[in-house]
Amino acid sequence: MATTKKTIEVEVPVRTAYDQWTQFEEFPRFMDGVESVKQLDDKRLHWRATVGGKLKEWDAEITEQRPDEIIAWRSTSGARNAGTVTFEPADKGTKVTLMLDYEPQGAAEKTGGALGVLDRQVSSDLDRFKKFIEERRTPTGEWRGTIEGGRVEEPGKTMR
Repeated sequence: MATTKKTIEVEVPVRTAYDQWTQFEEFPRFMDGVESVKQLDDKRLHWRATVGGKLKEWDAEITEQRPDEIIAWRSTSGARNAGTVTFEPADKGTKVTLMLDYEPQGAAEKTGGALGVLDRQVSSDLDRFKKFIEERRTPTGEWRGTIEGGRVEEPGKTMR
């Protein structure tokens, strides 16, 4: 598995940064190569992205989500990946840390990983997220539910 961890500080409150990150279908607006993300339900997503010049699709499940703190996921089919994004108060706003584990497939992806392509991609995506949310100053939406141990709790509702 290739692993990268990158941090950026965005000049918006933690809630604003977190709420924007819960809007997965907006990811193509700031993540290069991501063609679409379809939210299937509160914890399942379908991704289409170009990786190493090839179109890849995969399903992912959110395994942990706590408002203003963390979102963690793992793929359940297709391209193998997992990761976490955390949100912490910082001097001028929010420190966003993204850790991504990805299983390169084929020679081109393995060579690209060895050359630090994944590191540069994640850094560039975080830079675009920073620009996107700082220009907007308000998220495009929010989801304030919690996911723990595979169970979803929406605000004002019981665990299911």
